[in-house]
Amino acid sequence: MSDAALMDRTYHMIMKRMVDTGVAPHYTEIAAELGLGVEEGRKAVHDLFALGINGWLFPGTSLIVSFAPFNNLPTQYRISVDGQQKWFGQ
Repeated sequence: MSDAALMDRTYHMIMKRMVDTGVAPHYTEIAAELGLGVEEGRKAVHDLFALGINGWLFPGTSLIVSFAPFNNLPTQYRISVDGQQKWFGQ
């Protein structure tokens, strides 16, 4: 699989999980979903953020804090859809 294809799949998987659950996936979940080893999944997350997407990892970790337009940590920007609030905005 090309690097571009892997980055597309990684981005899509993270965004889909954020939309579906309101919570960013852990890199081990990303690896499992994409059929990668754990270390390959962690590297894919870092490579994706290195491209300059709007978001960031918690400093010194591989944990997703923000993935535009969503934030994995509670903020004052609550997002509700059909009366259901499970998301926070950047």
